[in-house]
Amino acid sequence: MNTFSQALGNKFNKDALRIRSFEFNEHTFKVKIPLTAESDAMLERLKTPDEAVVEKFFKEMSKSFTEPSDTVQITENDVIIEGRSIREAASNKALIQARVTEMIRMLVPEEEGFDMSTVTYEMIDELFPFAVQLQLLELIGETVSPSYNSTKGK
Repeated sequence: MNTFSQALGNKFNKDALRIRSFEFNEHTFKVKIPLTAESDAMLERLKTPDEAVVEKFFKEMSKSFTEPSDTVQITENDVIIEGRSIREAASNKALIQARVTEMIRMLVPEEEGFDMSTVTYEMIDELFPFAVQLQLLELIGETVSPSYNSTKGK
């Protein structure tokens, strides 16, 4: 505890101050607002996708393309379909899944003692369709960093 937090008094709870909530589908979700260092670490993790995951997705996405054609080019480490890279698509898929996982981990669990760092994308995907995942990302992002429009009327 530094002198500034001491000046705010004994009852000041910085952890409670970092919790905000939003309503979605008649449920109240709580989100823990990350500190700058936590946010920076998350952004750093999201800069580059996990190569093993990208490779797994690439193999799944390219397995039906075994022969070149007018629209399909096969290179040493990629398959290009009508000018679009399968490897790039696999990388984007890995980044999206990592982003969804990182953002969902910011939710505060109702179950006491549950460790959100154990949540995997597979768990999220089993529970929420992709469209709902995208809505949750938007709501979590808006809760963490409210836009000017949402705060100007308050």
